Order: sequence, then structure tokens, then C-alpha cells
Amino acid sequence: MGTPEFPDLGKHCSVEECKQIDFLPFTCDRCNQVFCLQHRSFVKHHCPNANKQDVTVVICPLCAKGVRLVPEEDPNITWESHVDTECDPSNYEKATKKKKCPVPRCKEILTFSNTIKCRDCTIDHCLKHRFGPDHNCAGPKKPDSGFPFIDLFKRSQKEERKTNRTPTASSSSSSPTWATSFLNAASNVRASAEAGMAKLSIATNQALQTAKDGMGQSSNGPMEECPQCRAKFSSVTALVDHVEKVHERGSRGGVKKVTIDVCPKCSRGFRDPVALVNHVEKDHGGTSRA
Repeated sequence: MGTPEFPDLGKHCSVEECKQIDFLPFTCDRCNQVFCLQHRSFVKHHCPNANKQDVTVVICPLCAKGVRLVPEEDPNITWESHVDTECDPSNYEKATKKKKCPVPRCKEILTFSNTIKCRDCTIDHCLKHRFGPDHNCAGPKKPDSGFPFIDLFKRSQKEERKTNRTPTASSSSSSPTWATSFLNAASNVRASAEAGMAKLSIATNQALQTAKDGMGQSSNGPMEECPQCRAKFSSVTALVDHVEKVHERGSRGGVKKVTIDVCPKCSRGFRDPVALVNHVEKDHGGTSRA
């Protein structure tokens, strides 16, 4: 066996009937013996430790859970430890009960591949009854657009009818319950409406005060002066309106029409375009070039 250069090359098969020399032998991971290509499997060489790493699972009839049997251990001991620690009989119905299609007389079991949820009623159905007419779909629920106390009012009416059918000694005192509940709901709605109106009035007052403050700040700023009559105005818009109303109307009587140019930066008016250019270059750091 082997060569002078490789004395350990090749081994005999461990099977007594074979004993064949194999230069590429197989070592069994259970019994750690060497075998040839023909006897490498557990069945061929009858390996005594072949079932050490096998996984055996038994379904518990009480809780429908899987119990793994430990190799080289008595199954009765494994079963007793499961019953004492993990077994829960209430889980049996959840594990064994299979969901079926809710359509009457349909026995189709709903699985991952044949289950479709209806878009309208959001209920799972089988493929055969996936459309609305097939399972008598009731459609989506319409949102209640009425007042919040309508349901309370209807409920109180039903209670009143019941009390009227079975009158007792305390029926006279319990008859106005629906009226009180109706008034309470109405008062709650009124209180919420009044709170909303109060918030709206506060926001309005704040907006008016902000506008007044802005007007006061603008009045303290630079005044615009009319180039003809030397009248002063707080804004360019007021100055333009003054020129259009006073001076342009009188242009027929000999008064010359005035054209005012407005600064695009600070909205200041200038009669002379050259003065406007000088103002932009001096105050705003601009240039007179196009």
C-alpha cells in the first residue's frame, strides 16, 4: 500500500467482505471509519451511529405542537418534560382549525395561494367567490355625515318605547331622559361652536393689530413729496393717486403732466430719471449700466 514517495497513500475499506484499496477513501462522520466509493453511505456499511443526528418530531395530540425527540434519550422522558412545561391544550383549536371561505355551502380552505381579500367588504374569500356578486358583497360602510347627537337621540327614542310598553311606577321620572340627553348633546355642540368662534375672533383681532402696527411703522418712515405742490404722502401709491387726481385733471388748464419713476428697491418716487439712477447707485450700490 502506497509508494516510496507517498507511503500513506490509499487505505483499505473497513467492510470485511470488501477490503479494497482506495486511493481516495471516504471517512464516515458517524463511526469515523474508512470506506471505499461503493460502501461510503450509511446503509451500505450498516453504520451503527447513523441515527444520532436524525431529527424526529412527534405532533402532540393535546396542543398540536411539534415535540422533537432527543437522540439516545427515552421518548417517554421527552414526552413528560413537554407535558409539564410547554403543553397548552388551548392552542389545539388555533393550530388545527383551518380558515374556510365564508360563503354558505363553500368548503374551500383558505390558504396563501387561493385567498383574495375583497376591496369593498375587506373579507377574505376563495378564488371562486372573489367577485362581489358571487359572495353577496354588502359594500363599504358609508361614513355617518350627520350630527354627533343623532345616534344618541335614536337610542333614547328606543329606550322610551321600551319604557312605554312596560310602564312602572318610575316611568314618569325616567320618561324625559331622552330630552335631557338631547339637550346635553346640543349644548356640547354649541359649546364647541362658541369656542371655535372665539378662536376666530382672536385671530382676526391679531391680524388687524398687525396691520395697524405696519401702517404706523410706514408712517414714521421716509415721506414722499409731490414735485409740484410739495405735498407729502406716506407711500408712493398715495402720491401717484394724488398726481392723477389733482395735477393730471388740471393739465387741460395749462398744468404740465408729471411722470414719476419708482425705485425698484425701496419704492421711492423720483420725478427726474437721472435722480433715480443716482439714488440707486448711491443708496443701493447699483450701477447705471444696462
